[in-house]
Amino acid sequence: MASFKILLINLIGLLFLFAPLDLFSQTYADSSAVAQLDSIFSDWDSETNPGCAVGVSQEGRPLVMRAYGMADLENPTPNTPSTIFEAGSVSKQFVSASMILLALEGEISLEGDVREIIPELPDYGETITWRHLLNHTSGLRDWGSVASISGWGRSNRTHNHDHVLDIVSRQSRLNLPPGERYSYSNTGYNLMAIAIERITGEPFADYSNSEIFEPLGMTSTQWRDDYTRIVKGRSSAYSGQAGDEEYTINRPIENVHGNGGLLTTVGDLLAWTYAIQSGYFGEEFHQELIKQGVLESGRTISYASAVRVDEDHGYRQITHTGATSGYRAYLSIYPEVDLSVALLCNVTGASPGSLGSAVSEVFLEERDADETQPEKGIVQRSDEQLKEWTGIWSDPRNYRATEITWEDGELRLNGNTTLHPISGTEVRVGSSETLYRFVDRGDDHPHIQVVREGFEEEVLNPENSAEEFDESWTDFAGIYASPDAETEVRIELKGDQLVAYRRPAEMFELEPVYENTYLAQGWGLVRFVMDENDEVNEFIYSSGRVYDLRFERK
Repeated sequence: MASFKILLINLIGLLFLFAPLDLFSQTYADSSAVAQLDSIFSDWDSETNPGCAVGVSQEGRPLVMRAYGMADLENPTPNTPSTIFEAGSVSKQFVSASMILLALEGEISLEGDVREIIPELPDYGETITWRHLLNHTSGLRDWGSVASISGWGRSNRTHNHDHVLDIVSRQSRLNLPPGERYSYSNTGYNLMAIAIERITGEPFADYSNSEIFEPLGMTSTQWRDDYTRIVKGRSSAYSGQAGDEEYTINRPIENVHGNGGLLTTVGDLLAWTYAIQSGYFGEEFHQELIKQGVLESGRTISYASAVRVDEDHGYRQITHTGATSGYRAYLSIYPEVDLSVALLCNVTGASPGSLGSAVSEVFLEERDADETQPEKGIVQRSDEQLKEWTGIWSDPRNYRATEITWEDGELRLNGNTTLHPISGTEVRVGSSETLYRFVDRGDDHPHIQVVREGFEEEVLNPENSAEEFDESWTDFAGIYASPDAETEVRIELKGDQLVAYRRPAEMFELEPVYENTYLAQGWGLVRFVMDENDEVNEFIYSSGRVYDLRFERK
């Protein structure tokens, strides 16, 4: 085994390290493929905008390395295949890899209780395991989303892992019970990076460097654990769309890493995919990396250990995208043909999933559509019957609204997705496999049972429509405080508009969504709660990665 690893190290080094200039100047793909790549990135191929670097390899052999746009607009420097970018959530793979390596060495059990190593995590009465963290089924709130509630989010203040632990330790609730549902949260990956330091006795950055980066010849890769450190060859990052006349700088100002923060090149990422495919870390490691999460309901989800296992262009893929500040990333392996695609960009307007998939299509042979799939039947119901299914429902865990309307002779979900009736009580959501089953629970309006891949999951509750303005909205006025988010908010009625004020000088208009529930544009969902005397005593805040956070009226 040792000699095999040495051979692999040499191969990886030869391909991606020891001859970088030769590698970048040679293209093994045919001219048609290169022309297609250039067309995909034509919007970014300019000296006046940021852009991307892309690399494609097959069986460990580089097929093409290309770069487009500028790495730095202030001191004009073009992107090259050796430019260093930040990999966003693609970085998570190196946390999961470290945890799996430690588990295979017997240093930790992936089914073990997180609180045994991270006692700062509150005891919620249910065990949260490392496996839950790996596949985002822990139910933990995203620490960065909590920080942003107070106005001091990840782009406004420099955070480190002490801040992560502090925020995590204050959370009085989980988003969801562990294992109930997939809910993406950076918190888990930061806690694992901290745990690796506690297990090994060395900084996570040092451990991953000695166990992964150095052995694989990933010499341009390091962690952004100090964002002020000079990194030669690093691109800047920007906000903007292709063709904009002006871009703004959008680089990370945090030292938190593990959830993101990997500084790397497309060549180094391809060295990593080659190590995975060639079995450098062993078959057991590989199987753990792609082991998909299983919910308490028994449903298997696509997310494994910092990779998704699904299909693209008819091929099985192991993939992840990433986004941090102005950086964008995509990394995908197509194991059936041993093809890997790495994409790194330094501008928000570059869509990594769309661009990465388009690149992959260039190098994948077209496959015939699967004709064995049964047709999805649609039943006919009268317009009157279908209109009975219109209304507003909310998820009792986060109070987000689901609205079904009747438009142009069909049912629409939230104004865009068509709902297809497939039985007397069910509709299919668009072209997906998700079903909405209308259930009579004795109320005036049916509840919705959401069915995914045959498994019954959440039930959505019917809600009354939002009321027009009246003077009773003054009952919502007051000062509300949250110890979880360490912040206060003042609610006032300004004319016929409810507004929320947050220090030092931010104001959010509250737009009615349904009864007692408002959307504060740019902030989150606010649901006012009454006590037994119909007096408002708190509101519940929910956003993308934070559910059911309470603000008590002072």
